[in-house]
Amino acid sequence: MKTFALPFFPSSIGRFFAGACRAIFLSAIFCAPVAAQSVVLEQYVQQGLAQNQSIQQQNFLLEKSLAALQEARGLFLPTVSVGGSYTLAAGGRSISFPIGDLLNPVYATLNEMTQSNRFPQLENVNEQFLPNNFYDARLRTSVPIYNAEINYNRQIKREMVNLQQAEIQVYKRELVKEIKKAYFQYLQAAEAVKIYDNALTLLAESRRVNESLVRNGVANGTVLARTEAETAKVKSQRTEAENNRRNAAAYFNFLLGQGLETAIQADSLVTSGRAEFAANLDTALGPREELAKLATAKSIGLLSTKLSRAAWQPKLGAQLDLGSQGFNWAFNNTSRYGLLGLSFDVPLFTGGRNLAKIKQAEKDLAALSAQTTYVEQQLRLQLRTSQTAYQSALEVFNSTQGQVTASRRYLTDTEKRYRIGQANYIEYLDARNEYTNAQLQQSLARYTVWVKLAEVERAQASYGL
Repeated sequence: MKTFALPFFPSSIGRFFAGACRAIFLSAIFCAPVAAQSVVLEQYVQQGLAQNQSIQQQNFLLEKSLAALQEARGLFLPTVSVGGSYTLAAGGRSISFPIGDLLNPVYATLNEMTQSNRFPQLENVNEQFLPNNFYDARLRTSVPIYNAEINYNRQIKREMVNLQQAEIQVYKRELVKEIKKAYFQYLQAAEAVKIYDNALTLLAESRRVNESLVRNGVANGTVLARTEAETAKVKSQRTEAENNRRNAAAYFNFLLGQGLETAIQADSLVTSGRAEFAANLDTALGPREELAKLATAKSIGLLSTKLSRAAWQPKLGAQLDLGSQGFNWAFNNTSRYGLLGLSFDVPLFTGGRNLAKIKQAEKDLAALSAQTTYVEQQLRLQLRTSQTAYQSALEVFNSTQGQVTASRRYLTDTEKRYRIGQANYIEYLDARNEYTNAQLQQSLARYTVWVKLAEVERAQASYGL
């Protein structure tokens, strides 16, 4: 593009307008937005997916679900435990055995007959029911042979893992959208600061020219006062734009999980307008994780119904005890023992609790079916509205092309007329304000198209995670 110098203004101002013309020309490519992926933005997205605290929290919940699944699987394995008891007792019920009264007369007769004391006299025995100085140590192994409830419980835990994985995918897709929107909003705020800087450059040059005109008696001093007032207004607007840029940068860095003051790299592919990107306006729903979550929740509801029904089924288990028991810590062949047992349990009456659980599970399942239909309609509406919003934003951006061109031409013509005294300074300032506002509107419209594209991508679930 040919560079020109405006009459009365130095060549630097002409170069500024020439640069504006080039920006307008380059930004015209946005009239057919498409999807050329920004390398810098893609790196930021991947960084956010790796470091965002919300994603890390969801990963911890996934690990928790995996641990719960491992716990459910462990219910099928044998349980081995070591147990024991030791008791001391005194008093309590007892039983008397009159051994002495029964056998002492016989033993006395035998002693007389044998002329010896080979048969001693016995004392009557009083035996307590409570064992005193008694121990029982055992190694117990228990294993379920048949239990439908633990089988359904394992299946539910497996579906809970799938549910959490789908939840993570939902978080990731939403995070991708928010990162892109925050990046575009930051770039738009940064571009607004540059536009105000350019406006201040024009005003500074205008002040220099007006000072020359006042010295030469061509203009009165009011033009200088108006220039200072206009400069103060633009500086105030620039300060507000700079605050918006800092806030946008802080939010973007927050999404990435890094320091809020971290510098952000501007992608020239986005800022220069060299990228061609277009939204896919296919109205078919993509693989939305929200529907996958509901499908998994329905599967869990069905398994919960089966789990409630399984309460009526019998439960069969086995138990093996290997141990030793005796008095006074005696440990020998007679103290060791082994005990094998089978357990069988069939509930006959539970006060209607199982029937109530089954009914609750069935109603939850019906509610999930209704919710799935509603959410699917919501997602279709979201897709259509995001595509409509994108098309509308694109039309608005296209309309700004002519506005910027016209306002730039009007500023050039007004400046020429002001130089030869056919326009007053107020007209020139109005022309400059119109040009600045047109640039701001074009910048806002350009990045609005980017934002709407990110929303269309989210609604279609087209970003590859």
